[in-house]
Amino acid sequence: MSLLRDKNILIGVSASIAAYKSAHLVREFVKLGANVRVVMTPESKGFITPLTLSTLSKNPVLSTLVKEENEEEWNNHVKIGLWADLMIIAPATAKTISKMANGECDNLLLTTYLSARCPVFFAPAMDLDMLSHPSTQDNIQKLISFGNHYIPVSDGELASGLVGKGRMAEPEEIVNFVQKEIVKSLPLKGKKILITAGPTFEAIDPVRFIGNHSSGKMGYSIALTAANLGAEVTLISGPTHQQINHPNVLEIKITSSAEMLVECNAYFPETDAAILSAAVADYTPSEVHSSKLKKSDNDLTLRLKKTTDILKTLGQKKTNQILVGFALETDNEIENAKVKLTSKNLDFIVLNSLNDNGAGFKHDTNKITIIDNDNKLYKFELKSKDEVAEDIINHLIKKI
Repeated sequence: MSLLRDKNILIGVSASIAAYKSAHLVREFVKLGANVRVVMTPESKGFITPLTLSTLSKNPVLSTLVKEENEEEWNNHVKIGLWADLMIIAPATAKTISKMANGECDNLLLTTYLSARCPVFFAPAMDLDMLSHPSTQDNIQKLISFGNHYIPVSDGELASGLVGKGRMAEPEEIVNFVQKEIVKSLPLKGKKILITAGPTFEAIDPVRFIGNHSSGKMGYSIALTAANLGAEVTLISGPTHQQINHPNVLEIKITSSAEMLVECNAYFPETDAAILSAAVADYTPSEVHSSKLKKSDNDLTLRLKKTTDILKTLGQKKTNQILVGFALETDNEIENAKVKLTSKNLDFIVLNSLNDNGAGFKHDTNKITIIDNDNKLYKFELKSKDEVAEDIINHLIKKI
């Protein structure tokens, strides 16, 4: 999942030949799952058509203070500015930069800029002499001092035929710049979080195993949520069909509880927090047969031995780490979860009950209660597992 998924992004386009890149920029943000709207200066329509940008953004393009189809209605620049999570002005001409820096607002783009409460990025595009002129440089510095984010120009051939600085950054560069700035402000930036997910399979022979019904959905949702908030995530997962593709997530596949224990012991010392949501087997066969057991008319008896309790092991080892466990209960839920919270030296525990419809294994939803190590309870309604993951991570952020 992209950092930009479901973000409301407002792209401002001013009158530059570089406006053709705005089409690619809109497309890049849409591909990453963002909701994109475009506001143009009237002059920019001479360089790229509103039809192109509306088609790519899947939203009508705005360019005038008064609606062209009905002059008695206006495009509410305040509402547009408040809608945006991010505003990106690309290309930003010398004229637009000057007006932004000095509070002029004679078009919809500028009035929206002055109304925006979100982070604003601007990507200049102009000839090298215009860019280097002291007035332009002063205006750029003034915008930076206001808290706006300057996306540096690149060096190359310009529309004038000259070669030098002034080219608007490429759309991919703008997207990368924006994502890096988002990461800097994320609450888990620089934090390392260990997460376990899925079941473990305990081998009986090369064909058969003891397992459980865990799908891994909850753990993967937690991993993705943490990564999207800036954490460096190590996800240790048992066999599951779940997939994750995020630059901040290191996914380690294991099969058995013994393998999960090895990986947890290896990564836990360097983590800031560990959330153990995996459904780890409590027992494993005492003997693993090297060849397939043949079927017979007699009953089959398996001897099982206890597995090492990974959560308790990490609880005994922890120093400054925040340690979070899960409890899936059917009887005396709160009491049993509190015992687990204390005996395993946890900072908080996430309780879900198989008695709640829509909770537990394989569902896309879950209903949880978080119990702190001071015995405070936080109860949540039935939600999607993505929303539950947000509740768990938000609780973690208060402690980390």
